[in-house]
Amino acid sequence: MNQIAKQVVFKGRVQGVGFRYMTHRAANRYDLTGFVRNLPDGTVEALLQGTESNIQACLGDLQDTFGGYLREMNTTDCPVNPRYHDFRITY
Repeated sequence: MNQIAKQVVFKGRVQGVGFRYMTHRAANRYDLTGFVRNLPDGTVEALLQGTESNIQACLGDLQDTFGGYLREMNTTDCPVNPRYHDFRITY
């Protein structure tokens, strides 16, 4: 399968509401690799690596679950980083 990577920055009320935990669960459900972490400015950053359809499904789940908290979701294509073999919550 063709692997791609997307960096996503989530804005809104995304810290202190279980957002990283739910991102971790959704990423594992869709067999994605990468990470999710809080940033000092109150946003959350994620690197999602996998198939296009699985990444979109993961993002759709997050929008369904946290739609009331998400104000903005900025997605950027990036190169796949082979260092990630699983999905982690990082700090």
